[in-house]
Amino acid sequence: MPRHRALLPALAVPGLALALAGCADDGGGGSGPEVAVTAYPMQFVAERVLGDAGTVTSVAPAGTEPHDLELSPSAVATLDGADAVLYLSDFQTAVDDALAEVGSGLVVDAADHVDLLTGGDDEHDHDDADGHDDHGPDDHGHDHGGVDPHFWLDPLRVADLGDALAVELGEAEPELAATFENNAATLRGELEDLDERLRTGLAGCVDRTFVTSHEAFGYLAHAYDLTQVGISGIDPEAEPSPARVAEVLAEAREHGVTTVFTQPGGLTAGADVVADELGLTLATLDPIELAPSDTDYLGAMAANLAALREGLSCP
Repeated sequence: MPRHRALLPALAVPGLALALAGCADDGGGGSGPEVAVTAYPMQFVAERVLGDAGTVTSVAPAGTEPHDLELSPSAVATLDGADAVLYLSDFQTAVDDALAEVGSGLVVDAADHVDLLTGGDDEHDHDDADGHDDHGPDDHGHDHGGVDPHFWLDPLRVADLGDALAVELGEAEPELAATFENNAATLRGELEDLDERLRTGLAGCVDRTFVTSHEAFGYLAHAYDLTQVGISGIDPEAEPSPARVAEVLAEAREHGVTTVFTQPGGLTAGADVVADELGLTLATLDPIELAPSDTDYLGAMAANLAALREGLSCP
């Protein structure tokens, strides 16, 4: 169900009570709705669904790791004044806190429209024999409530969000509903094509287990019958415990892993230790939390497919 938040009492910001439809034609050129987003994956979806029918503004400064996002006063004002906000609850604490305080015409929570996995739903469990998580006390510095937020590593879940956003924006702005619907349908077609390429490209891989520095690829593993072994947990900046590194070394030996995947930007979270210890190759797998360089989500996922095919000995 759509989530709408009540506006601030007495509307402290002049004009904030305008509905999205009214803002779409404000006499200043009819630029369409303004949608605020909080991380690159939501930005990609919003830009594709709106097309030229509106504007998308990200409140996340370029290069800021989304788990660590802190909002400036101007960013909070952007959320407050936007016609719509697209975000994922329980992913960025600062965003959750801000949206609990400010008024916004329409708030679309991806968690209401996308089937989210809990940690371990990629069929890899980090609990030891006593049922304790052995990542270490500092590994999950950002509490996601046991839910893996990285749904965008499954293209079909991204398509579901695009469809839902089109419906919610279309209900708020009926004159643009067909445009949003058509844009979402085009996006779904591209994402279904990407899904088929991933499914076909990974189907015959000799190796089915991959080691990553950042446990961000549970959705990808779940969708394409792979097993993710994460050195660090959901938070990419957390340092894994020595016990966790030892466990990863054992699993890598057991499964004949040849490649350890780290993320762009140099955050290895123990990947270099594992690679050095076993004489393995280091390669890059992008969790697409930040805007990719010189491409977009589709291009980054295609690059991930190529990296996995090489690292997993795929024919």
